[in-house]
Amino acid sequence: MTFSDRLSRLRPTAFVLYAGLAGFTAYFSMYAFRKPFTAATFADLPDWAGQIDYKVVLVIAQAVGYALSKWIGVKLIAEVGRGRRAALILGLIATSWLALVLFAVVPRPWNIAALFLNGLPLGLIWGLVFSYMEGRRVSDVLGAILCASFIVSSGVVKAAGKLLLQAGVNEFWMPAAVGGLFAPLLLIAVLGLSQIPAPDAEDERQRTRRVPMDRQQRRRFLATYWPGLIMLVVAYILFSAFRDFRDNFAAEIWEALGYGDQAAVFVTSEVPVAVLSLAAMAGLVWVKRNHQALMLIHLVMAGGALLLGLSTLAFMAGGMSPFVWVLCTGAGVYIVYTPFNAVLFDRLIATTGQVANAGFLIYVADASGYVGSLGLLLYRSLATPNLDWVPFFQGAALLTSAAGVVCFGASALYFWKTTGDGVESPPVVVGGAARDRQATHEGY
Repeated sequence: MTFSDRLSRLRPTAFVLYAGLAGFTAYFSMYAFRKPFTAATFADLPDWAGQIDYKVVLVIAQAVGYALSKWIGVKLIAEVGRGRRAALILGLIATSWLALVLFAVVPRPWNIAALFLNGLPLGLIWGLVFSYMEGRRVSDVLGAILCASFIVSSGVVKAAGKLLLQAGVNEFWMPAAVGGLFAPLLLIAVLGLSQIPAPDAEDERQRTRRVPMDRQQRRRFLATYWPGLIMLVVAYILFSAFRDFRDNFAAEIWEALGYGDQAAVFVTSEVPVAVLSLAAMAGLVWVKRNHQALMLIHLVMAGGALLLGLSTLAFMAGGMSPFVWVLCTGAGVYIVYTPFNAVLFDRLIATTGQVANAGFLIYVADASGYVGSLGLLLYRSLATPNLDWVPFFQGAALLTSAAGVVCFGASALYFWKTTGDGVESPPVVVGGAARDRQATHEGY
């Protein structure tokens, strides 16, 4: 009996712990190759082309590569087979690390291109890791755990980068150094992922079968549900742009708020956010009807949008401390952002009853979202270059909050009227035996 066979016989609680830990650790480790450079401010370097802040150009370069990767992923993630995923994850991240080495050795400003090359492979990692989690009775929990990884990891790897900078490591070598520190953990995590068995027959019955989708199938799905999907994608563009801005320029925002010399603030402000997001999503595993769960997800996301806006108004009125405000903006954003990457599309597919995969829909939203991120970065750099970080952050928060509430309301109304319960998803009995988890389709 193989190790994968033994995993297929685990009780649901044990399976969630194993698969969740493997997915969490793999994606957590990936962030060590993506985000550490944002811990540096590059404040002593001249503006690029005499107009745009050098760090902003670095962020844009990486984001362009990452966004292009998402568009590639719309096709690739929808079609990639199960047997190629682990090797593809390792190969893509190794390529991104070599790009970080180039960033250190290539002279300025040509090293900007290295961050484009760094972002290009990393945009595919989420879909590859999530494909091990989707289509299961416990996907809500697994997805929430996986999303917690990118909330916590961003702060951790930036804190690691800040500590290396304080220890005297050059700011150009620091990103590659942080990636090297996390490489062994990445190898172990991907090995663990590769052993996770495919969804079993009961998973397929309750959540529908998840298979690769060809171009015709993808177009048919989008054509059927485009009104609701457009509302969701518009909201995702706004929240993705705001989330990336908050993440990429956390060092500048904290410095403007008086916390510039505290490396730990990157972690202490994000751990509560991860806990809140995890709790909000994990509770959905107990919701039996997929259509009801889909509506509840919309309600939760609207609540996150309101939290973002109301906390910003409270801070502007002097009723909230800077630390609590930044924490609340993170909670609001990730309460919205997490469902998109974890449970929203998984439940939507189950509600429709169509044979599809959530990775495709996630990448449609993600590809669009990073276009919004680039737009916000360019607007900040070109239209409002002299505006302080905090006022710009406040304005973006209020706009994102208001538009999000409208979009989620419209999307919920559309899917309430046009979808029914394609498939029921009975709650998982924690502690009960898992049965029939053997793979029924190798192509997944």
